[in-house]
Amino acid sequence: MAQTILVVDDDPVQRRLLETAITRSGMQVVTAPGGQPALDLIGGPRGDQITLVMLDLVMPDMGGLDVLAKLRPSNPDLPVIVLTAKGGIDSAVEAMRAGANDFLVKPASPERIAVSIRNQLKIGTLSGEVKQLKKKADNKLTFDDLVASSPEMKQVFRLGTRAAQSDIPVLIEGESGAGKELIARAIQGTSGRSGKPFVTVNCGAIPENLIESILFGHEKGSFTGASDKHLGKFQEADGGTLFLDEIGELRLDMQVKLLRALQEGEVDPVGSKRPVKVDVRIVAATNRDLGQMAKEGTFREDLYYRLNVFPVMVPPLRERTGDIAPLARHFIERFAAEENKPVSGLTPQASQLLEQFAWPGNVRQLENTIFRAVVLCDGALLDVCDFPQIAAAMGVDTLVRQNVPAPNVPGHAPALPAGSAYALNATDSSGHIRKFEEMESEIIRMAIARYEGHMSEVARRLGIGRSTLYRKLKEFGLEPELQNEPMAGVALDTDESVEPAVRKSA
Repeated sequence: MAQTILVVDDDPVQRRLLETAITRSGMQVVTAPGGQPALDLIGGPRGDQITLVMLDLVMPDMGGLDVLAKLRPSNPDLPVIVLTAKGGIDSAVEAMRAGANDFLVKPASPERIAVSIRNQLKIGTLSGEVKQLKKKADNKLTFDDLVASSPEMKQVFRLGTRAAQSDIPVLIEGESGAGKELIARAIQGTSGRSGKPFVTVNCGAIPENLIESILFGHEKGSFTGASDKHLGKFQEADGGTLFLDEIGELRLDMQVKLLRALQEGEVDPVGSKRPVKVDVRIVAATNRDLGQMAKEGTFREDLYYRLNVFPVMVPPLRERTGDIAPLARHFIERFAAEENKPVSGLTPQASQLLEQFAWPGNVRQLENTIFRAVVLCDGALLDVCDFPQIAAAMGVDTLVRQNVPAPNVPGHAPALPAGSAYALNATDSSGHIRKFEEMESEIIRMAIARYEGHMSEVARRLGIGRSTLYRKLKEFGLEPELQNEPMAGVALDTDESVEPAVRKSA
């Protein structure tokens, strides 16, 4: 889903022109004819979908400054761009003092509007990321900060919230990349230990000869190379939470010492003459079946029962498809801001493709996939062709776009419907190479669809002149066909179609 922009203006012509300019940038638009309807919309059930407000300064029912005065107490972080025909410095200063984030003077070109919107959305995204990183660094991350909307994850959040109300040991189970550490951090941030140390130990990554020293610490001179006293992870986490990731990888002899530390609330540093008391809340995580390992003797049964007091199962991403779209939008916003790219969302076809994929690497794989797509994308929305590896794994060919059905491949998820996948077939139904003219005509159609009818961009991408492009359209008889398509209004037009209209009406 693309970003949603609220346009507030009492002039219907201005609303329509602004809506056209913003929509061409790949964003969704909702409109309000005045200040009070805009406030009602923001305060209503759809208000949380609005990511930015384009606000006219002079309106008969309620001026833009009055709207800002009522909006800011309840929505301090919502970006607002003020537009007005009065371009004086005093007006700009007054609007900024009232809480506006940017100030545009009518008539504003579509390019200037798009740049201002992208800048404000980028600033908002980066500010949100900074706030979340600060909460994570301060060990105050809560379940409200996590991106999830599926019923399966809501149940995980409910269990985590209950576990946070006490110091009960928690065992988080789930596949690699499903988000177990974030759940552990949210339990810490929701509990009474919020803000206290949160120490992470990957039990599978500790060298065998250093496990005891890293977990429990050592005294100076206790072994060769111990030139200084070292506090172990238990003592580092004193007063807070110790997160034992991949606990199933821990050596059996270390499991005995870990069990004693959990039971007695004290640790024995290497070389120490007396144990050290610690106050630590234990949260463990694993992607293995500890119960089965306990039966097989590869994991101590008594330690398993000690850790498995409050189990929390994090479902894999393929079992909570309702989280794929929100997570994808979150990653797109973040990476687009970090990479300074104009990407604002997914096409419906791309969203469907992502929801149909199995995601064996879970959230981690989705994050890296979105990162790659954002870096390589030149448009406003990520489409099916921006995910070639995912599409190939599902049997969908996405070299370039065209309105042809994607092939159904046995053993893969159902293919997308016609018009949602884009492929170029070099052979006909009998397996022979198709004629060059047919393929050339098809490539031109794909390019026009890919670049939304912007003929200058189509010609540039194809490496031909515009006059050559129009001549080929006539040769292949594509002009009448294009007139019947939804993009016909812009197919033979250029970017000059909106700006003069804005200037004329201002």
